[in-house]
Amino acid sequence: MKKLSIVILNFNGRNFLEKFLPDVIQHSGENEIIVADNCSTDDSVLFLKNNFPSIRLIINQENGGFAKGYNDALKQIKSDFYLLLNSDIEVTPNWVDPLLSIMEDESIAGCQPKVLSYQKKDQFEHAGASGGFLDHNYFPFCRGRILEKTEKDSGQYDDPIEIFWATGAALLIRADLYHQVGGLDDDFFAHMEEIDLCWRLKKQNYRFVVVPSSIVYHVGGGTLPYSSPFKTYLNFRNSIYMLIKNHDGWWLPKLFYRLVIDGIAAIRFLIRGERKQFASIFNAHMNAYKNLPKMLRKRKQIRAISSTFNSTGLYNGSILWQRYVRKNDKFSKLPKDRF
Repeated sequence: MKKLSIVILNFNGRNFLEKFLPDVIQHSGENEIIVADNCSTDDSVLFLKNNFPSIRLIINQENGGFAKGYNDALKQIKSDFYLLLNSDIEVTPNWVDPLLSIMEDESIAGCQPKVLSYQKKDQFEHAGASGGFLDHNYFPFCRGRILEKTEKDSGQYDDPIEIFWATGAALLIRADLYHQVGGLDDDFFAHMEEIDLCWRLKKQNYRFVVVPSSIVYHVGGGTLPYSSPFKTYLNFRNSIYMLIKNHDGWWLPKLFYRLVIDGIAAIRFLIRGERKQFASIFNAHMNAYKNLPKMLRKRKQIRAISSTFNSTGLYNGSILWQRYVRKNDKFSKLPKDRF
């Protein structure tokens, strides 16, 4: 069995593979590199076969999104660790070793590198930055990214610390634990599935950390642009899925509060004339309520195998209040006693 397999899920990313795969090969040592194609309709597969014949290629039988795509591929890979890597990531020299080194601590289920913007390389990137957190209403934010606002990287978050969730853009995770909890949730399709996975493992007292000495650069929005109504739909729907599945205690009051908050966000879109975004939030809630029985069954299954919940990385406050009322757009300014 191999120690580490670096797995790139590809969908119509031929240009990204051409641009970034050579660096992955050059800077990843002897570790196995695999591309799992998620039913691309471009010439990705032919390009790989012609230009990278030594790279193992897995061709999924259907495109069930990011979550199912990885689940289908990882069932065919035997390694101690998986490193899930987006196709639109530029890696740097010695990016793998620091990640593997920290995994010598068996209490750590997974980790991530520092994620900077490919377009502005001194700026944190939205998807992960220097480690992920959740507020008390389960809105995600990062060290280096408060909601939509990213910070300039000046080394302020270069210490390796425990976090709540690690980004799926570059996630190193123990293979046995990944399969033990059922992997990513297929029903999420894409977006927030990695937060849900981390949350489930933290319910078994495992830890996640960020290792900023490992650096990658992320294009972002490679499959879905940030302004996409479908991305908005997935983010709002999956956030509700995640809440129902994982919230400890009474989930219904929490869900009602989220309905109010999301309703305000939808009205803001409507006032700005962004009707498709408004519809995305409305449809996200309708779909979540339609699938409530399924999510409650998953909640029951999670609770049945949960042990001690490691809540490190939960912020006991509202990130919306900090961002929009207190006008705080920096992680370092959040009240430390709320963590």
